[in-house]
Amino acid sequence: MTVALERSAATRTRDPQELLNAVAPHITELTANVFDSGMSLWDREVALLLRDHTMVRDMAERILENAVMYVMGSIENPDQHLGVGKLVDIGVHQLILDTPVWWGICRLYNGGRFKHHAPFIERRRDGLCLRTGDFLRSQGWAIDEELWAIDGADCSPCDDKVPDSH
Repeated sequence: MTVALERSAATRTRDPQELLNAVAPHITELTANVFDSGMSLWDREVALLLRDHTMVRDMAERILENAVMYVMGSIENPDQHLGVGKLVDIGVHQLILDTPVWWGICRLYNGGRFKHHAPFIERRRDGLCLRTGDFLRSQGWAIDEELWAIDGADCSPCDDKVPDSH
């Protein structure tokens, strides 16, 4: 019961930047790596996207916003099968690869349980990406319609073994 109360209080906002920055106090590993730049977590993840991918800041922020929405949607709705297209998946992978931040996300928003990422090899072509965008919108998220539609039916190869993974 306490976990549900903490989760609902922690996820009251639908602002991806606020949700990500709220993770900072929950990061306990490799804190020097994460915090020595003096950047907020939001700016750190955007900077890492810009370092590793050819894109402008506006696109990096759009991708990260929608990745946070997807991650939160999958955490808040563990029995709902969700998936992203290639573009938003770049942001999801950024969050997962920055493991101290990912663990912080899991601590704060997933009751301390690790949220696994074990994709299949083949991409799905069943419209899951479009359905996920619709679902997130129905949950109060202001999704970026263009990012969710760009891949259309060419979805991520996320598995369907909810609630253990996405």
